[in-house]
Amino acid sequence: MSLPAKSTSLQAYNMLLYRGVLHPEFFGIEGRYQITYGEYDFEAWIFRGGHALRFQHDDISLSEIVYDDVQSLPERGLVSSLPCAGEKDHEAKFGERMVYLTSMQTEVLSDHLYLGTYQEMIEHARNAQTLLSVWNDHIGKPNMSLLDMQRYRDQVHVQSYHLRSDCGLVLRTQSIFQLKDEDDVDEPTDDDTDPEKAPQ
Repeated sequence: MSLPAKSTSLQAYNMLLYRGVLHPEFFGIEGRYQITYGEYDFEAWIFRGGHALRFQHDDISLSEIVYDDVQSLPERGLVSSLPCAGEKDHEAKFGERMVYLTSMQTEVLSDHLYLGTYQEMIEHARNAQTLLSVWNDHIGKPNMSLLDMQRYRDQVHVQSYHLRSDCGLVLRTQSIFQLKDEDDVDEPTDDDTDPEKAPQ
C-alpha cells in the first residue's frame, strides 16, 4: 500500500523563513548560483527535494528554505514556518527597504499527468537559467527539484518546482526579494510616532 507514503510526502513540506544564513551542512547541495548585483547579494542552493535562497542588503540577510525534513533545521533565526500543502501567500518587510513576497501551490497528479509535467520541466530546464536536481526513487520513478531565477536592478524573482513521484506531488513556489527605492520608503506619520498608539 502506498497511501502512508503519499500522506507523509504531501504533508512533510514546509517553507521556512530565516533572518540570517543557514550553513550548507544542513543540505546535500547539488547546485549553487550566486550573484552580487547593485545593492544586493543573492545566493541559491538546490538539493534533492528542496532549495535554499539567501538575499542580503547591508547587514540584513534573509533566507527562504523549502524542505521536507524541517525537523533537522535549527530554530535560531526562524521568522516563520508555513506548511506547503494547498495554496498560500505570504508577505513580510525587513528593515526600511527589504520586502519579501511568496506564494505556493501543491497538486497531486495521476502517474500519466505527473510524468508529462516532469518531461515539460526537463525541457524548460534546458532553455532557462535554472538549477536542477534529478533522481530516481527506490523503484525507479523520476523526481526533480528545479529553481528558475530572474534578476533585476532592485529585486530577484525565483520560481521553484519540486516533483515527488511517490504521490505524484508537484509543489510550485514563486518568491520575490525586493529593495524599495529610498524615495519610496514611508515617512513616519503622527500615528506612527504617537506613543499612545504604539503596539504594546
